[in-house]
This record gives sequence, structure tokens and C-alpha cells, in this order.
Amino acid sequence: MNVLILTCSTGEGHNSVALAVEESLRKRSIPCRVKDALQFFPRQIAKTISEGHVWMYRHLPKVYGRGYAQAERHPAAFDRGSAVYSLLETGTDRLYDFLRSGVYDCVICPHVIPSLMLTILRRKWDGTSFYACNIATDYTCSPMTGESDLDAYFVPDAKIVKEFENAGVDPKKIHVTDGIPVRHEFYNKIRKPEAKKLVGIDPDARHILMMFGSMGAGPMRRLTEALRCRIGSDEVLTVVCGTNTRTLADLRIRNLLRKNIRALGYVQNTCLLMDSADLFITKPGGISTSEAVVKRLPMVLENRVSACENYNLKIFCEAGCAIAQEDPEELAVQAIRLLRSPAVLETMAGALIRRRIAAEEVTEILLRETCRKAGISGK
Repeated sequence: MNVLILTCSTGEGHNSVALAVEESLRKRSIPCRVKDALQFFPRQIAKTISEGHVWMYRHLPKVYGRGYAQAERHPAAFDRGSAVYSLLETGTDRLYDFLRSGVYDCVICPHVIPSLMLTILRRKWDGTSFYACNIATDYTCSPMTGESDLDAYFVPDAKIVKEFENAGVDPKKIHVTDGIPVRHEFYNKIRKPEAKKLVGIDPDARHILMMFGSMGAGPMRRLTEALRCRIGSDEVLTVVCGTNTRTLADLRIRNLLRKNIRALGYVQNTCLLMDSADLFITKPGGISTSEAVVKRLPMVLENRVSACENYNLKIFCEAGCAIAQEDPEELAVQAIRLLRSPAVLETMAGALIRRRIAAEEVTEILLRETCRKAGISGK
């Protein structure tokens, strides 16, 4: 089997899912290639989609949320002849040529854009024999997912299966996994005192980790200010700003004399930072929350964007592994209260336990289904 994973560079979440599945496939010696679906569009269109998404998400979150809600209410935006359909068509010819040259047996899409591109491609060209699937990267059915027509849909929670069915996805094509696929390293845990030492924190200190995705989109400055006047000398706050260099510089200047407030840029050791943390302040993005659950790390969620993240927030708050708060001042109060309540943190940490590795589940189902489609037996 030869596999292509078509991700989409609109934030790092979809790329993280792609890497998680790629790891699982390569462990079984299955040839696999990861490709950004935006590379098949004309350069200016790809740049507009990628950079426009980041800019809107970071600077106009409420507008972004309203656009998402509009897409939910009007799935017909993908109808043939629509602007969205025409836009997606601009990349399908090059994608078709690429697929023919690679002879792929299976194409995996952790984003709705490549899922829709494959749907158009199959309508335009008969005889496309590859097995195609979509992996949900949020705990909801993203707008227009139901307008795609693939062979399988991987859903991270049984509670949202009905959403996919109501959107028009054939129930026989839906497979439920134990959460969203995250990289294998998140399933390995370093003891908290040791992890704290490794990231330069006193093993006895209580540690809050704040991270708002790779884009650094969130009220990090206001939250840091609210927490700065509340944390004690035996408590540490680490703020990961991602690619938001302006916020990073500002936080470093403002907290130059505060050794227990650390501002970091884009990091590669997220896994270790989570192991070292007692509490995680974040936006309810599908991937970061899924990583935290695998790490059994209690969360305080700040819902800035709404959109798909509203559904993620609901799943984890109802499970008991997170609380939510919109007001930065009140969020800081609740975060400190939780940080100083070890029994409550322990209960939250054990509220939702992942017993299976989602990426491995995806791989096993793909192997079974592609073998069945090819009419052969295999493991």
C-alpha cells in the first residue's frame, strides 16, 4: 500500500494530525508521503487562503466565528457553480496529475479542503481507484464535510456521529476513534518533577502552561497581566507565543524582572512542557486539547473564536477534564484556585482517559478496508 496524506497549512493542527498518522504508517513500513493540498493551487490563491486564515483568526476572531456559523447554515455553498466550488476546482487538475504520477492506493485528508478537492476530482475523472478518507480534527462535523464524498470518515467521539449523519455522511462510512490522532510521543510520559527540571523549573514549584496554538492567537497579554499579580513565588507561568513575535517581545520586556514568568516563542518541546505543567490554559482547539487529554493535563479553556472550538469546549467541559471562562480576570482567578487545589486537579486529570492510540486505529482500519476493496486478505 502506498499512502498520501493531504494536509492543509491553515494552522499547525492539521499538520500535527498528518504527522501522527504518518508515524503510525511508517511503524508498519507502509510507504507514506505528506503533502500540503494548497500547493496544488495557484500561488497567490494558496497564499491568500493560508495567510488570510491566520490573520483573521489572530486579529478578527469574532468575524472568523461568524463566517464559520454562516458556512454551517449554508452547506449549499459547495454546490456546482458556486464560488467555493470554482475556487477548489483551480487545484484539482494539478492534484489529479500528482496522484497519477504517484500511484497511491490511499489518500488521507485531515482537512475539509482536500476532502472536497478529491470529491471534485472523482466527479471529473472516472476510474480513480484509490481509497479516500477524511479525519475530523475537531469534535464536530466541520461545515461542508457532508458535501464531500469519500470512502471513510474518522470521527473522534461517538457523541458526534449523529452530526455527521445529519450532514449527509453515510453511516456505514463512519469509524469512531478514541480521540483525534496525536503524535506518538504524547503517549509517553515523563514524571512531573523530572520534566520540570528538564525545562528549568524547580521540581517543587507549581507550573501553569499557557499556549494558544501555533499562531499565538488569544488574550495572552491580558491573561499574563492578570496572573502576574496573583501567582506566588513558588508558582511559575510559562507563556508559549508560537509565531506571534510581537506578543513574545512585549511579554519579555514587561516581565524582565519576574523569574517565575517565562515567555517562549515557537517551541519543539510541547510534549515535555505538558509533562512539566500542573495546569494548561489554552484555546479549545481540537489538537492541543486532545494532546492535553492524552497527557492527563487539566485545562482552563478561553473560548475566543467560538466556531468549531465551541464544540471542543463542550466535549471536554462535560467530560470534567476542563473548565471554561471568557473573562481574562475571572479566568486568572479560577486558574490560580485550581493550581492550589491538587485534589481537584487529580480528579480532572483522570476524568477522560484515552485507552487506545487514535492514529493506530486509523491505520488498522485503513489496512483492513483497502485490502477488502482490493479483494485480498492482509493485516
